[in-house]
Amino acid sequence: MAIWQDSLEHAQLSDVGMRRRNNQDSFGFVLAADDRIWKLRGHVLMVADGMGAHAAGELASKIAVETVPHLYLKLLESPPGDALKRAISETNAEVNRRGAANPEFHKMGTTSSVLVLMPDAAWIGHVGDSRVYRLRRNQLEQLTFDHSLVWEARRDNSWPAGLDPQQALPKNVITRSLGPNPDVEVDVEGPFPLEAGDTFLLCSDGLTGMLSDDELACILANHPAEEAVAALVDLANLRGGSDNITVLVARVLPAWIAKLGDGAPSPAMVAATSNAEVHPAVWVAAGVCGLLSLGLLIANHPLFAGLGTLVAGSIVGLGFLLRGGVRPGTASKESVSKTYQPPYSQTPYVDANAFMDKLATMVSDLRATATEAALDLSAFDKLCQRAGDLRRGGQSGPALRQLTQAISAVMAEFRKRKRNQHDSVVDL
Repeated sequence: MAIWQDSLEHAQLSDVGMRRRNNQDSFGFVLAADDRIWKLRGHVLMVADGMGAHAAGELASKIAVETVPHLYLKLLESPPGDALKRAISETNAEVNRRGAANPEFHKMGTTSSVLVLMPDAAWIGHVGDSRVYRLRRNQLEQLTFDHSLVWEARRDNSWPAGLDPQQALPKNVITRSLGPNPDVEVDVEGPFPLEAGDTFLLCSDGLTGMLSDDELACILANHPAEEAVAALVDLANLRGGSDNITVLVARVLPAWIAKLGDGAPSPAMVAATSNAEVHPAVWVAAGVCGLLSLGLLIANHPLFAGLGTLVAGSIVGLGFLLRGGVRPGTASKESVSKTYQPPYSQTPYVDANAFMDKLATMVSDLRATATEAALDLSAFDKLCQRAGDLRRGGQSGPALRQLTQAISAVMAEFRKRKRNQHDSVVDL
């Protein structure tokens, strides 16, 4: 079995939403071509949410998802985090150049959230307010910081006490993106060690503006990747679908981790420690031992002088061995200086029953709208009945899966009707 290909469950989906006439989101998924590339560069997943009039946003996000993986995979001589940062920075320059060359594309921009999955670690490069999450052991963690007015006001404690910036500031104003300026600050996070079952979600704000983190956790915990992306997009559309929605889900399977059983460090971890500095105390201790050895040698005690030299060498060797004590999220020198570190939010997964209770009204309204539109509800009714039976039997997770499949079945019928009528907006 090709471990780098067959031990990752993944799916991706992008949708225009219910209120937009064109999709300015783009996504990329570049699977490693062979075992060597997997070890050196891993798999690359990316979401970009474009902004700008006259199709400028579409162009900006398209340039980003084509250029970032291409540049990252070319920079084989650099550690993963450095290569990722350079690839995003150079892509920013290209988007800026293309925007400056055409008045219609002036100041076009895009978010950029990139996840790299190497054999035993993940790296993230990030600009903007698209997000990367990880679900691990029933807890959802946001691994990227939103570059937005709301998040930065909260981080800097620059908001008056008693006032919530989430309520007072516009949610969709971002403070950083690729393209508008020749240079951009790039967040690089990692390495994050991998475990079997780790499930990563990359998404544009068209999803997170419609669903809460606890709802995201519930869908990811109870659905395979392909069903998860469909359920997330459909639920976001049913909540209003006010923006384009792009979702990528990747789950690390047990075979991936089993491959690492030989204990050899991967290039990801080697790179994480290669730039770590030896603690100054090591050099002080080694220097003291060296001076004592020199004094013993002058005093005609060669045996003890030799032992002192051996101790000094051992201290230095131990210092280099332990210099890799860099905690996840702070591997690069620039990220170490940050006063904030991932995860930026943590949301526990709760029982699916609470989520299904929230969906009850939505399902009822969907049934009424579908009936009025004279859609075929036979599949919908069967799946809803199965969901009810499973829930009464205490199987809340499988019940939720059947219920979201029922929703997706009706949404597929609406999309078919929409295409046939050449409508760009559908009211549900």
